[in-house]
Amino acid sequence: MATFSQQFGGLKCPPISTKFSSNTSKNRHCTVLPRKRIAVSAAAVPITNAQTRERTKLKDMFEEAYERCRTTPMEGVAFTIEDFHDALEKYDFNSEIGTRVKGTVFNTDANGALVDITAKSSAYLHLREASIHNIKHVEEAGIFPGLREEFVVIGENEADDSLILSLRLIQYDLAWERCRQLQAEDVVVKGMVVGANKGGVVAVVEGLRGFVPFSQISTKSTAEELLNKELPLKFVEVDEEQSRLVLSNRKAMADSQAQLGIGSVVIGTVQSLKPYGAFIDIGGINGLLHVSQISHDRVSDIATVLQPGDTLKVMILSHDRERGRVSLSTKKLEPTPGDMIRNPKLVFEKAEEMAQTFRQRIAQAEAMARADMLRFQPESGLTLNSDGILGPLTSDLPAEGLDLSDIPPAEE
Repeated sequence: MATFSQQFGGLKCPPISTKFSSNTSKNRHCTVLPRKRIAVSAAAVPITNAQTRERTKLKDMFEEAYERCRTTPMEGVAFTIEDFHDALEKYDFNSEIGTRVKGTVFNTDANGALVDITAKSSAYLHLREASIHNIKHVEEAGIFPGLREEFVVIGENEADDSLILSLRLIQYDLAWERCRQLQAEDVVVKGMVVGANKGGVVAVVEGLRGFVPFSQISTKSTAEELLNKELPLKFVEVDEEQSRLVLSNRKAMADSQAQLGIGSVVIGTVQSLKPYGAFIDIGGINGLLHVSQISHDRVSDIATVLQPGDTLKVMILSHDRERGRVSLSTKKLEPTPGDMIRNPKLVFEKAEEMAQTFRQRIAQAEAMARADMLRFQPESGLTLNSDGILGPLTSDLPAEGLDLSDIPPAEE
């Protein structure tokens, strides 16, 4: 019995005496040990053995890898050392000052932007180098993360060897090129007056600061009066090497005045009121709308009809280019007398139509005047055709010329 009981893992029993074999129920000396302790003891052996085998396996792998790296380091590598150097040269660039590089903005802050230019460290675009204009944040210049642009290297940060970039210098180059093109085309541009000195005013054109001498300003306004106002300008000198940009308001005004024809209709803005009339700005030229030319009806107080800042259409009555004076009229544009006082909106809408009628009446009057002259000068051999064009006499016309007295006046 003792041998049989010891075959159970959870029991340890002493040998059973033969004299007590008949009453085993009263003499139970067997002790039951905890199963958990024996279970752990039985499992500890296989775990320890598995860890030992795993460690041995890893050790062999590392020793094999070390030996392979020591003896044949390039075995199994898909590219050679030459390929690696070629790849470095492919993505390398010249970091000298003045070099242009492509980069992608990946972060912005209050002071500028970080740019990835595929260098060993990111480059930095300072706020003052982000635009040719004065801005408070790079976003005002359209710089956001993800923007890919061409930059120019202007320096290097010694602390971390990162490069310092600029967009402003590239924009300056483009602005000078644009000014040269505009000068060659002899076009009129707008310039904002931002400063002045004893010789003239400073105006910004295409992002560049140009100088306008007082001798080249058509108006008699002071520098303080011109500050923060736009002037029509033409280029006089564009010299990028000397950083000289000279402009003229007189040339621009002369070009605008050459386009003013008698009887033409232009849009103007009331600048100021005087007892004798109103001064109207018509594209940089100040014209006078005399009180007698405002309406067919009598205007006792101009302020009841016009106010500074009003926009209206006016007709050119006369233009003295030498003295720079332009006479204007709204009276000629009234569909019915007094409309400028009672219904100025109708005058604005019908301005071109009424101007065309006025020009027809002027042309007819001129034709009749020429006909009267020819009537008393038949020896000239010229006459007027049905279109009012001067031409030679033909055989079917009387020698004394045409009698145009029966031509009806234009409809009023």
